[in-house]
Amino acid sequence: MNTHWYLYLIECRNGAFYAGITNDLERRYAQHVAGRGARYTRANPPLRLVGSRAYPDRSAAARAEYAIRQLPKSAKPSFLRQTAGKPPGTRQACGGPGSTAVDAGLVDIDFDKRAI
Repeated sequence: MNTHWYLYLIECRNGAFYAGITNDLERRYAQHVAGRGARYTRANPPLRLVGSRAYPDRSAAARAEYAIRQLPKSAKPSFLRQTAGKPPGTRQACGGPGSTAVDAGLVDIDFDKRAI
């Protein structure tokens, strides 16, 4: 059983991006393509999966989904590739060069509540 949750970004036919979370990325994207996904992607069918990013639990993925939705359109694809200096509510990787957040193990950093 896959224990990771994924934040994913879909580019729709109208040019907009749709962000969502799931614990089974292939199944969820297939639902969007088949018209059985979210209401938004039923009205604006997907062109392609722009990318995804793994998180250790649903809570972390939901915080990242909120964060990506606050960004301007041009910044959304790069959000999926970030590994350090992330917006509040996201995760920071602790591994070496080439590691991902999943490979390295994750450390919660709540930028809003940290002690200064």
